[in-house]
Amino acid sequence: MNKKASNRSSQPTTTAWRYYVVIGIVVLIYGGLLARSAYIQIIEPDMLKKQGDMRSMRVAANTVQRGSIVDRNGDELAISVPVETVWADPKIIMDKNALAMTEHWQALADVLGKNVNKLTTRVVRNPSKRFVYLERKISPAMANYIRELKIPGIHLRKESKRFYPTGEISAHIVGFTNVDDKGIEGVERVYDQLLTGKGGNKRFRKDAKGRKIEIISVKEAQAAKDITLTIDQRIQAIAYKELKGAVQAFKATSGSVVVADIHTGEILAMANSPSYNPNNRRNTAIHRFRNRAITDIYEPGSTMKPLAALTALEFGSAKENTIINTSPGWMRLGGRRVNDPRNRGKLSIEEILVTSSNMGTAKLALSVPKNFLLDKFFDAGFAETTGTDLIGESSGMMHDRQRWSKFELATLSFGYGLAITPMQLTRFYATLANGGIKRELSIIKNEQKEGERVFSNEHSQAVMAMLETVVDEHVQKAKVEGYRVGGKTGTSFKAVAGGYGNDYVGLFAGVAPISDPKVVVVVVINDPGGDLYHGGEVAAPVFSRVMKGALRVLNIAPDANRKLASSNKLRLANKKQKNKSLSVDKEANDV
Repeated sequence: MNKKASNRSSQPTTTAWRYYVVIGIVVLIYGGLLARSAYIQIIEPDMLKKQGDMRSMRVAANTVQRGSIVDRNGDELAISVPVETVWADPKIIMDKNALAMTEHWQALADVLGKNVNKLTTRVVRNPSKRFVYLERKISPAMANYIRELKIPGIHLRKESKRFYPTGEISAHIVGFTNVDDKGIEGVERVYDQLLTGKGGNKRFRKDAKGRKIEIISVKEAQAAKDITLTIDQRIQAIAYKELKGAVQAFKATSGSVVVADIHTGEILAMANSPSYNPNNRRNTAIHRFRNRAITDIYEPGSTMKPLAALTALEFGSAKENTIINTSPGWMRLGGRRVNDPRNRGKLSIEEILVTSSNMGTAKLALSVPKNFLLDKFFDAGFAETTGTDLIGESSGMMHDRQRWSKFELATLSFGYGLAITPMQLTRFYATLANGGIKRELSIIKNEQKEGERVFSNEHSQAVMAMLETVVDEHVQKAKVEGYRVGGKTGTSFKAVAGGYGNDYVGLFAGVAPISDPKVVVVVVINDPGGDLYHGGEVAAPVFSRVMKGALRVLNIAPDANRKLASSNKLRLANKKQKNKSLSVDKEANDV
């Protein structure tokens, strides 16, 4: 009886304990669910949205094709052509055992020009990856072949590839892009942002069957812009052909030709040799990418002598009919010697330029104050870029210091002690032919820039007339049939450590037609390796052929009267009689 009573008294206690345990568990479960719900919805509500978007939201990119580069006449210099890229999905390849298709993989390797073992190794190296490039930008024919192989996990993606129709002819101007279509050199690099544009995209949501059910947003693409250059590809082709032939014929290290419109400053041609093929740059030496017309600097030699004459005329220390006594053909300045090959006696300014007299130009330079002479060199545009905005353009080397010896000023007058680019030399002669108005040069069409008068029109025209006599009497190889041409040769030693070596640079800078100047052409032949190295021998013939081609392409009529006026002819005849014993060496005094 007592045992039964005892059992009854303990039963409610056990029941209550179990009840509370169950209630506690239920509360914990619901509390956990409530906390989780609060965490998801209040603290981190975007997580589930992100998960949902990953499963249902897609973005379709709208790529923009790179803009074209064309010359002044609309001829294409750089265009984008459709190509495709081969890529692999290693996970799909491994999941579907696609590597077992050995014959297909061998065919893929053969068409891509790769080793099959190396190709498959790239895929299996990281089997969990979802994207591996196999080959970028292949031709449509190769893409169709690969598509027919039907290897699981091998896909094709549409892209565009840059193509340069003119090849090596315009390579240094146009430049090139890398595999991702980013500009690396030339105009491609300078105007990369304009040529690239901005791609657009469309964000949309799809259902389980892949159908579009909602368009969320649309970002419109910004079309790329085409670039029109000032280059005339016809003149560019002529310049490159003649330059390349001269560099090879004279065994030169390199050469440059620049052709510009005198009145607008537009560059009509800019060629360098050696060049390269921008469509296939494999195994091309890096130095070939350099645009030598704007990067390489040279001491210009006798091509600076017109500036010395112009400076004396501007200051008033000499007039057109001034006679300079160059006897005895040499002089010492601070222990250094300035000399001509022989004693040429008394010379007019025109005769100084014709005979390329170092003594004459040195005395003209020393006849003006030091600061006035230096200012004219800076006014001519030396020590500053020409305004093309091309990457890598050098400003040359023109010292701006207080102390200059008389010898240094004298050598400056015949092109030593400064170094300039072919482009800077082009601008100086364009300024001279334009009546003393200096303009920045341009490579982009319709980019007109204001000019600045730096020399008087009267004295500029006087020097141009003298330069015509230089060509008529001294540089027969620079003449252009039917046109009056003016210009100046230059031959300078190349500087080396501690002085000058035995290598030369041959130059010619000239303008035509003198009756109404239109075109300036500068030719530089660097380090000719044969027996001929003077500017009148290696650069003047190139100038003549390039100028002839440019004048014809631009449809510039020949001079109505090729010869000078009768008074000028009489003056020249008298001068020839006076100097008949002074037969001028071709370029002996340019060195």
